[in-house]
Amino acid sequence: MIRRKVAKYLAGRKYIREILDNPTDLREFKERPTPRLIAGLILMGLSYVIGWPAVAALSALAVWLREPMIAVIGCPTTYGLSYVVFIVGAWLARAPHYIGTLARYTIQFFLRKLLS
Repeated sequence: MIRRKVAKYLAGRKYIREILDNPTDLREFKERPTPRLIAGLILMGLSYVIGWPAVAALSALAVWLREPMIAVIGCPTTYGLSYVVFIVGAWLARAPHYIGTLARYTIQFFLRKLLS
């Protein structure tokens, strides 16, 4: 009973009504990946490789050489670089577009289940 009331309330909202009136499908995910998408995904994966492993290596190097400034300066710099690489990769891969499409499809799917 409460579930149906919540679903009807949400279905009356402008954004949700727009999603239900213009259904989204997942055809985009079946298309062949573009070189831009592949490059973005590679950069996103590379950011994980240069992120925490580099921080761990710099920390170990700082302890081994007894130079704490290596870790104090190097770790935030390396982690910041990996963050920038991840953001550039996400931009190249058009991550916000794909996440938006997936979110619209998920909202549409659950509301149709709730309203039926």
